[in-house]
Amino acid sequence: MAILIAIIGNKGGTGKTTLSHLLCHGLGLLGQKSACIITDTAREPLTPEGRRYVIADARSPAMLERIVGKLRSLNDWVGVIDGGGNRPEMDKRLYALSDLVLLPFRESAEDIRTVIRDLEQFPRAYAVPSQWPLNNQWQKQAADKLVAQMMAPYRDRILKPVPALSATKLLLLKQIPNTLPTPLNNAARQFARQMIELLDLSDGIIDSEDDENDYRIPDEEIPLRYRR
Repeated sequence: MAILIAIIGNKGGTGKTTLSHLLCHGLGLLGQKSACIITDTAREPLTPEGRRYVIADARSPAMLERIVGKLRSLNDWVGVIDGGGNRPEMDKRLYALSDLVLLPFRESAEDIRTVIRDLEQFPRAYAVPSQWPLNNQWQKQAADKLVAQMMAPYRDRILKPVPALSATKLLLLKQIPNTLPTPLNNAARQFARQMIELLDLSDGIIDSEDDENDYRIPDEEIPLRYRR
């Protein structure tokens, strides 16, 4: 049966959509079949061509039910649900549907206060420092200090930070480039490996750094087609 990962959270602008595509891209680089499931009605689904993952349009309740049902009937797939922001009732529904729930937050006190409320509401969820300033030592120290001060009771539910990379916007283009920057691929792999460890999915993973040998899903094996 497929695994479902929901990326949710009440606050907008924390990087849920970016993380959804980054995670699916990383899973694809590691040889794991995955689908990025779009539920945010404010976004248009992107084209699947050139990607290492499937894009599924679940912006209506009926389509979400259909896609989740289809994925659950499959083995060796991971569905990553982009939850969107400011939709508390949808967050509750996606939390109930999913095997793993991620709550991204950025380096601000407002984001941290919001993610703490979400962690209290969703006890199975993990917080993900998103777009973290890992390449700026001063900003990183300030951000880490803020997390340590405000989130100490939740430290066992905070995952490794996902770095701030301008290249992540390439994954959100309607048509992605044929070649993506190495730092982006490395960040995607690192994020995907965290999820693989949490879900104990290490069997069959291709941990290769050579993009030419990385896995792509054959057309005949794609169960969910892009729907306009």
